[in-house]
Amino acid sequence: MPIAGVTRELLVRYLDLWVPGAVHSPHGATFLQASATGLDGDVAEAALRACAEFGDRLTRRRLTLLYVTPGAEGLKGRLTAVHRELRTPPELSLHVMDGDVAVMLKALGARSGPLLSMIDGIDPAVVATARPAEVITVDVPRERLRDFELTAAVTLVDGATERTIGFGTRSAKSLEAFKNEMWALDEYAGVRYRDPNDPEGHLMDITLEPNPGALRRELLDLLRGGGRTVTELKRFALTETVYRAADAVKVVTALLQSGAVTREPADGRLGGDVTIRIAG
Repeated sequence: MPIAGVTRELLVRYLDLWVPGAVHSPHGATFLQASATGLDGDVAEAALRACAEFGDRLTRRRLTLLYVTPGAEGLKGRLTAVHRELRTPPELSLHVMDGDVAVMLKALGARSGPLLSMIDGIDPAVVATARPAEVITVDVPRERLRDFELTAAVTLVDGATERTIGFGTRSAKSLEAFKNEMWALDEYAGVRYRDPNDPEGHLMDITLEPNPGALRRELLDLLRGGGRTVTELKRFALTETVYRAADAVKVVTALLQSGAVTREPADGRLGGDVTIRIAG
């Protein structure tokens, strides 16, 4: 299914960014993939292979991979074979089991270092207590990510099939990085994005330069409630839409050029403290 391919590629891309920094923690880093109904073996294997690529960076550093799923034995056999094939260093440990996620994280000491989780049907609060913690969710209502300061979500659409991917973090830099990877994915045949917050449900192609129409409408709606600084508009785009902060700057620049909005002060660099208002 193309949607599964997009999900897998997005996870691998984000792991490529997350692992190099996370393993510098003196407490080690942990990647968790957990499902209440059953893990996708292809996604699990892709994550293992992505992490194994950094084996040469694990000298005196620890990276733990934890997979939690019902009927774990089949997946355990598959991943153990891959783990053996890749000849990963002992600092990269693999655990595949069925049971309580919170208990297993505690037993592995995973809460004391960076924790990246990908969960399906699991309460995000279970993985929010690590410092730092980040989570990728599959079809989890965004309001359940309330334990994370910054959140975003995008719905993948392939005909009548849909899957909503959420992301929770406490780092604006991480959220921007996740969205950059989201838009950098190779376009999969038939799969498009939809902003879960867009009442009109517009579909967008996966591209480095997404169509700004929906963001333009959302920023204008926001500005009708009063002036906002460029910093506020960038944060709105980052946390309340599928777009990036940089996309907000592009839209504001175009709105200024068209005369739809004004700026204060009128001249100079379009810095974060510049206030934007609806013209007229």
